[in-house]
Amino acid sequence: MAALDQKSPNVLLQSLCCRITGKSEAEVAHQFQYAVRVVGSNYAPTIERDEFLVSEKIKKELLKQRREGDAALFSELHRKLQTQGVLKHRWSVLYLLLSLCEDPRKPSRVGSYGALFAQALPRDAHSTPFYCTRPGSLPLSYTERSGPGGAQISTSMGTSGISSLGVYSLNGPTPTPQPLLAGHPPQTAGQQLGSRLAWALPNTSALAPTSRAPLGPPPLSTRAPRPRHDGDLTAEVGEAALVRDILYVFQGIDGKFIKMSNTDNCYKIDSKVVLCKSLRDTSSRLAELGWLHNKIRKYTDSRSLDRAFGLVGQSFCASLHQELKEYYRLLAVLHSQLQVEDDQGVNLGVESSLTLRRLLVWTYDPKVRLKTLAALVDFCQGRKGGELASAVHAYGKTGDPQMRALVQHILSLVSHPILNFLYRWIYDGELEDTYHEFFVASDPTVKTDRLWHDKYSLRKSMIPTFITMDQARKVLLIGKSINFLHQVCHDRTSPGKITPASKSTDSPKDAAELLSDLEGAFQGKIDAAYFETSKYLLNVLNQNYLLLEHLQAMRRYLLLGQGDFIRHLMDLLKPELARPATTLYQHNLTGILETAVRATNAQYDNAEILKRLDVRLLEVSPGDTGWDVFSLDYHVEGPIATVFTRECMSHYLRVFNFLWRAKRMEYILTDIWKGQMCNAKLLKSMPELSGVLHQCHILANEMVHFIHQMQYYITFEVLECCWDELWNKVEKAQDLDHIIAAHEEFLDSVISRCLLDTNSRSLLNQLRAIFDQIIEFQSAQDSLYRSALEELTLRLQYEERKKQRDSEGEWGVTAEQEAEENRRIQEFQETIPKMRSQLRILTHFYQGIVQQFLVLIMTSPDESLRFLSFRLDFNEHYRARDPRLRASLGATRGRRPSNI
Repeated sequence: MAALDQKSPNVLLQSLCCRITGKSEAEVAHQFQYAVRVVGSNYAPTIERDEFLVSEKIKKELLKQRREGDAALFSELHRKLQTQGVLKHRWSVLYLLLSLCEDPRKPSRVGSYGALFAQALPRDAHSTPFYCTRPGSLPLSYTERSGPGGAQISTSMGTSGISSLGVYSLNGPTPTPQPLLAGHPPQTAGQQLGSRLAWALPNTSALAPTSRAPLGPPPLSTRAPRPRHDGDLTAEVGEAALVRDILYVFQGIDGKFIKMSNTDNCYKIDSKVVLCKSLRDTSSRLAELGWLHNKIRKYTDSRSLDRAFGLVGQSFCASLHQELKEYYRLLAVLHSQLQVEDDQGVNLGVESSLTLRRLLVWTYDPKVRLKTLAALVDFCQGRKGGELASAVHAYGKTGDPQMRALVQHILSLVSHPILNFLYRWIYDGELEDTYHEFFVASDPTVKTDRLWHDKYSLRKSMIPTFITMDQARKVLLIGKSINFLHQVCHDRTSPGKITPASKSTDSPKDAAELLSDLEGAFQGKIDAAYFETSKYLLNVLNQNYLLLEHLQAMRRYLLLGQGDFIRHLMDLLKPELARPATTLYQHNLTGILETAVRATNAQYDNAEILKRLDVRLLEVSPGDTGWDVFSLDYHVEGPIATVFTRECMSHYLRVFNFLWRAKRMEYILTDIWKGQMCNAKLLKSMPELSGVLHQCHILANEMVHFIHQMQYYITFEVLECCWDELWNKVEKAQDLDHIIAAHEEFLDSVISRCLLDTNSRSLLNQLRAIFDQIIEFQSAQDSLYRSALEELTLRLQYEERKKQRDSEGEWGVTAEQEAEENRRIQEFQETIPKMRSQLRILTHFYQGIVQQFLVLIMTSPDESLRFLSFRLDFNEHYRARDPRLRASLGATRGRRPSNI
């Protein structure tokens, strides 16, 4: 039992008191009672627990003793200790080692332990995060702790924000921010500026309670120039009073002599105060710190409660609060130092007291930081979301490394919500942007069929400047692809299986690391998600929805690429389409279409494609025939409708009608040529028709040459070349947008080069007029052949009757029959000049239209059309007739050398 008592905490504590004071147990009763109260209280530690600072001081002590090897060994051992995590209270161990290594013959920073027990413990001892000072400088009197000064400090410091990464020292250059120091973990919120300032302030261990005279009042301070009474502004103000006022001004509180002037928007010293010029100037310079503090604090107070400011804005305010908190730590240390001097009531001397000059030096770096923050606040006024992040990023482009580190730290906090938005969007396809801060916008009113085109878009004003436009486009496509797969393709694959999610920005530190490598890790994450998601989407469209097969079907059927099918369909439709358009029935035409499919190679196409092929009748106008209103149609729905939109299908319809009409002209000229070849031998017995028939042959050959050249141009120079470019782009496409853009570019090129755009309206009108002349020529030739064949039939019948009567031994014809025959022949021969005149007029009109068409295409900016003019007028027949063609041709030839 006795052995157990010897190890009890009370016995050990009493032994410790005896050992420290060197007195007996009876004489240390008072100190023992005080020690028990200290151990049982929740009194705050008087030293900031800064492990890095203590380790650095140990190394400095070793270097001062010229023990460089021991310093290096200590650094290595400390690093290993940090990585192992064996000890939870490494700071305490290091602080003990630091205390043990100090020379007892020199004044200790830890203070006299005997002095620690010289006073009683305050009755309300409690912990406060804002009351930071060194050991030995803490007032232990309840009245001192509860005085106006202490209350003011608590009030002014109670609204500080969270900790910053910026670290500044008052007795030397600003050290590198803690996260940038290799081999050292980041410090926590309470381990930075306050602790460093506490070590930087002059050593006041001589002001500890043991340094007081045991009897008698303390000597008067020599800083007061002469006694002053309250309200007496005519007396000269001492520097100590100005220091106290300045500390209030630092917090944005009016002092007794320095107050805010609303008219001048600055702090001014009362004009009635008697003060020398140097102190007045120094005070004015120091008061600027309070003005900067007020400016920043006003912005944060007004924006912190504004929900519409968004998460990015709140992060910006939080970063400002962090910087203000470090500023408040500085003020807390300065207040504690001033309070120690006032409480001790001794002459502090020049080396240890707070003076305006010392404040000017110690607040230089904080003032620079506050100036930067105030300027940043002005620059970010009226901005939110990505625009706010862009403003912060732009302000960080400075050559000052300290300011750049400050802005980079603020940017890491501000960009943290944006990067969270971004990762949620590219990995899950979710967009929770309540305050419209993200650069991807969503329109909930858009229906599913227009999801890819209209639902999601970029807010260009919200794209941060550290994200390029190409990266923003990829980010938009990634999330849009995920939503397109789920909502339109009904693909239930989870986004995690499409793109494995990498580590997101769980903290501002992660955001800072990511922002420091925008072209590396950040770009890599976006590219990986972009390629994986786009590849998966294209595979789904090609394998499940046959996107490429549908694209080829458009080429074969709507762009007349399936030649045997189109020819057979035209043969089957000829009787139907020759009728008036009002007499057509769609079900009849659909049956003919199915017959044409079964009779040609089209029958081997995919059933999914053939069931989409259909007949469509256009709006009927008076006088239209079936040729004018007939059209093929291709039904699209589901995901492929994203590529083949309504606008695209209307373009296909226009191109089909043009190609169908041109194909009909080729079909008509084929029939004309067949008629000429079949009737050439039959009409040899009618020599009076040789001139008219020769004229028909010439005009038909001109038309055949024109149509063949136009068909060659349309088929090979337009459709085949454009299709080859489209297919190459589709095979190389990395995302759906590339396919859509290539398809739209293909249609636009076909529309413009087939003379269907608004710029080629005059050319298209001339071409349609030429087509009308071909149809009119077919009618004229059919009429000519009909009349000629009727006359030939009558002449053959007359000769047959004549031979028959001769064989019977009778006269071949009577005089009346012969006269009648001659009269009929005469009447037919009289119609030949009319036919010749009609053909001449038709030829004249045709050649005039072709001539005008050549003039138009000669001046076309399209090089292929200009080359077409050379082929159409290969023998320069039209050039000889029209001087405009000679001028255009000469001008073109004159320009060609300059273009080479």
